[in-house]
Amino acid sequence: MTPGAPGTPPGQILSTPRAAGLAGILFAALMAAAIVLARIALPEGGGADRVEVTAGQRDAVTTALELVPFAGIAFLWFMGALREHAGEAEDRFVSTVFLGSGLVFVACLFGASAAAGTVLDADQPQEFGRHFAYELLTTYGMRMAAVFAFATSTIGRRLGIFPRPLTVAGYLAGLVLLVVGSSVPWSELVFPAWALVLSLYVLRTGRGRPRPGP
Repeated sequence: MTPGAPGTPPGQILSTPRAAGLAGILFAALMAAAIVLARIALPEGGGADRVEVTAGQRDAVTTALELVPFAGIAFLWFMGALREHAGEAEDRFVSTVFLGSGLVFVACLFGASAAAGTVLDADQPQEFGRHFAYELLTTYGMRMAAVFAFATSTIGRRLGIFPRPLTVAGYLAGLVLLVVGSSVPWSELVFPAWALVLSLYVLRTGRGRPRPGP
């Protein structure tokens, strides 16, 4: 039964922003935890490629890799709930960019995780997996995350569902990820931080966008 259809309880319309908020918080927590574990276990630069991965680092990488699929699932749910919250009034061009960048980001996230997993295999060259994982995540994945933040903020601004400070924060987060995402270590944490702030706002307001009657 779809929201707005005859016989649908009025409170059911509020389920979309709540779902977006909860999924966004879950994604932010899992994504941040995976990034921190990976950064600690697989340092980047400074001759890190020549350092042997210890048993403790392997455990950290394994934990991070186990978190990533759930983070990707939560992000997809977050995307779907936000898109439903925006409704049919959203701009088709911006909506296409929103959807495409989100899907490519998830693909880059999963690809980087697969590359990082090669360090767990003693028969594989660990320096290649380490470098490829960071390159895919920071150079490509974070730039897609930047586009997603831009598109989400644009949709929120045009529909008036996000306040101005939150919209500005989204543009700033996207700018940071786009410009310095591949050159400044730990800058990728900006994306889950922005998703957390956005999710907390959506969850706190808990208002569904008005929908036309049947």
